[in-house]
Amino acid sequence: MKKKKVVIIGALGNDYHVFNLVFRDNEEYDVVAFTIAGEQNVGTIEGAERFYPAELAGKLYPNGIPMISEEQLEEIIKEKNIDEVVFSYSDVSHEEVMHKASRVLAAGANYRLISGKFTQIKANKPVVAICAVRTGCGKSQVSRATYRYLKSKGYRVVAIREPMPYGDLIKQNVMRFEKYEDLDKYDCTIEEREEYEPYIEQGLVIYSGVDYEKIIREAEKEADVIIFDGGNNEISFYITDLLFIVVDPLRPGHELRYHPGEVNARSADAFVINKMNSAKPEDVKIVEDNLNKLNPKAIRIYTNSVVSIEGNQDISGKRALIVEDGPTLTHGNMAYGAGYIAAKNNGAIIVDPRPYLTGTMKNVFEEFPQITDIVPAMGYNDQQIKDMEETLNNAEAEIIIDGSPIDLEKLINSNKPIVRVSYDIEAIKSPTIEEVLDKFIEKNLK
Repeated sequence: MKKKKVVIIGALGNDYHVFNLVFRDNEEYDVVAFTIAGEQNVGTIEGAERFYPAELAGKLYPNGIPMISEEQLEEIIKEKNIDEVVFSYSDVSHEEVMHKASRVLAAGANYRLISGKFTQIKANKPVVAICAVRTGCGKSQVSRATYRYLKSKGYRVVAIREPMPYGDLIKQNVMRFEKYEDLDKYDCTIEEREEYEPYIEQGLVIYSGVDYEKIIREAEKEADVIIFDGGNNEISFYITDLLFIVVDPLRPGHELRYHPGEVNARSADAFVINKMNSAKPEDVKIVEDNLNKLNPKAIRIYTNSVVSIEGNQDISGKRALIVEDGPTLTHGNMAYGAGYIAAKNNGAIIVDPRPYLTGTMKNVFEEFPQITDIVPAMGYNDQQIKDMEETLNNAEAEIIIDGSPIDLEKLINSNKPIVRVSYDIEAIKSPTIEEVLDKFIEKNLK
C-alpha cells in the first residue's frame, strides 16, 4: 500500500499533538515535514534547522522529522509530491485558514483539518477544561480561579497547559512546574514563563510538554481532578467533563471569525463572558447574539477582569513605559492589555516606546502595526530579551509597568523601578464559576 505523504503546518504545539495522536506509528502515512510560522512564533528563526526528534517520533521515523519555514510550503509540496497538508494551528482567522488552503490546493495537495474527536485523550480522572474563542480573553485567570476553588474544597488538583515547547523537545517532552527553578530547568522562553509562572506564584502545580498521553498519566498520579488550560483558543486535548469557554467582548464578533475558537464556542458547556467592566454594552450584545446562534444551551457566566497595582503604589503623574503579555498583542491582535488599563486608571503618563526600540523589537512593531503604546514581552531567544531590556532602559520614563504575567525583574536588569500589575476575575451575578463547579463536583467527585 502506498503511503500518503503529509506535511503538518502549525506553530510548535498542537501540530506535535496531532502527529502523536493521529500519525505516529500509523503505517498509512509518511509525515515529510512540520512547518514553522513566524506570525505565530514571533522571534523563532524560520531558517534554522530543527527536527522533531527520532526519540519522540516513533519507529517509522528513525531520523526524526524536519521542520521547515512555512514560506517553503509550495516548494515542498511539489518537490516531495505531497498528498495532504494538515492544518494544525490555533487562533487563526477563518479567512487565513482558507488562504492557506488556497496555497495548498494550488500547489497540488489536499487540505485537511482534524476533529478533536481523533485527538482528545480519555483521562482516568475528571477533567475541567478552560479554553477560549481567542488568545487574551482571560482564560488563565479562569483556569487559576477554577484550580483554587477545587483545591479549597479539599481536592488534589493538577493543571495541564497546552504546549509551546521551543527548546529541546526530548528534555521538554513531559514538564512539571512547581517552583521557579523548574522554569530554568526546562530553559523556558518568556512566552512559556508567562503561562507557568502565575501558577508557581500561587503554589499550584502545572504540567506541559510534547506528549500529552504521557503527561496526563503522570498528572493523574497526584490529582483527583485535572484542569486543562488551553492555550490560545486551542481545542481541549482531553475529553472533558466540564468545558468552560472564555469570550472577550472587547473583540466582539471574533467568536465567529477564528479557528478553532468557533469550534470551542459550539462545544461549550458554559461561557465565561469576561471583561464586563471594560466592555461597551453594545459589544456585549453582539457577543450574546452570536453565542445564541452558536450554542444557545450553554450556561452564561459574567465576570469582571479586575486589574490592580501590586502594593497599591502611587503611580499618578509618573511617566510610565508599559510591558504586556506578548502573544495577546501579537497574534492576539490586541493593542493593549492589563498594564495599559492599570496605568490609565491610576493616572500614569504613558510613554510612547517607539523612539526607543532596539534590534528585534523594531521588527515586532513593524509586523504588528496595532501595537503602538506598549512593549510586548518578547523572549523566544537571548537576543530578543536583550533587545527588550535595552528598549526599556533607553526609554525616558520613570517607571516600568509590568502587565505581563511574569516578573520581569527575574529576567532583565532594569535601570528603572518595575511596578507589577495583577489581574483576576470577579463574579457579577449568578450563575458563577463556583456554582457551576459545585454541580461538577456533585456529579464527578462525590
